[in-house]
Amino acid sequence: MSNRSRLLALAAATGAAALVLVGCAQQPSAQPVASQATPTADRPAPFDGDPIDVALVQQSGAGDYFTAWTAGAKAQAEAANIDLTVFDARNDNAKHASDLEQAIAAKPDAIIVDHGQTDTIEPRIREAVDAGIPVIVYDLALESTDGVLVTSQSDASMAEGVLDQLVEDNGDGAKVGLVSAEGFAPLDRRKVVWDQYLGDHDLDQLFFTGEVTESTATDNIPLVDAALKSNPDTQAIFAPYDEIAKGVVQAVRQNNLQDQVKVYGIDISNADIEVMTAEGSPWVATSATDPAAIGAAVVRTLALSLADELDETEVQFPAVTVTRDFLLENEITNVAQLREAEPTLLLDDVVTADWLPAVSG
Repeated sequence: MSNRSRLLALAAATGAAALVLVGCAQQPSAQPVASQATPTADRPAPFDGDPIDVALVQQSGAGDYFTAWTAGAKAQAEAANIDLTVFDARNDNAKHASDLEQAIAAKPDAIIVDHGQTDTIEPRIREAVDAGIPVIVYDLALESTDGVLVTSQSDASMAEGVLDQLVEDNGDGAKVGLVSAEGFAPLDRRKVVWDQYLGDHDLDQLFFTGEVTESTATDNIPLVDAALKSNPDTQAIFAPYDEIAKGVVQAVRQNNLQDQVKVYGIDISNADIEVMTAEGSPWVATSATDPAAIGAAVVRTLALSLADELDETEVQFPAVTVTRDFLLENEITNVAQLREAEPTLLLDDVVTADWLPAVSG
């Protein structure tokens, strides 16, 4: 059995269990359809022959952000002559580790690890590296990055962008809350920036609550509801993950505080834009990358590395801050329209080559 066949068989078997969880999650509102500029050079080895086999071992969550991310990765893989087999643990850390073990056993040409918990997934990453399999990770904190290609959003700049907006809107000394969770690499990096802003701007943190689950938005509503009832003078809430932000928005509305409490998030998707532009929405700003463009860029980073055309071992993708006012003024209702208004989101000049132009939604 070929590597590709082994990967497909394993992904099909593990995917059946994930379907049980998918039914409880928010269904995606849209999936991007990708196109690619015409390459102006021939593909180098190892992309100039039969497709190479790559396993994408994901730890995704609810919402259409991850759907768009994966669609972008798949589209770029197809354009790069990669057969991409997807394993998705859907917030199950044990399954994520098991998926990676099974991917290693299939001996693919490379493995992409998307998100995850350091303590459960890093030992398996070391197994893959020791087995001689190239590994690239996205938004995953590692104790040791030896032999691993690391990619991420620039979480520090994302947090700084939206927190600058929070301070501009509410002023130094504002009464604020944080809704997040610990143990997730991007959220932990964003909290470091939050803690810095608390001190630099004398912000009065009234509460810190939140969790990441298979139904993150829904499960955070009662937590934020309780926090707001205990702290009715809250002026602003930082929710550094879009699914958390959705739950925060709902809790603010339940308490009829949408005219008082402003919500500041991170990430963007079609569903996020719908929430932000809804009448009276308290979600006033988000700092974001285009998830489809990020998924595609991760695949390009791997491809350039395998072709010996990448000097870096760590690549960060830039973000932009998007305000509710900007969306309304430009009549933006979806990510496709946002890309047109803010073309830097496309990342079409990031980790590209003459033979490997970026796909676009």
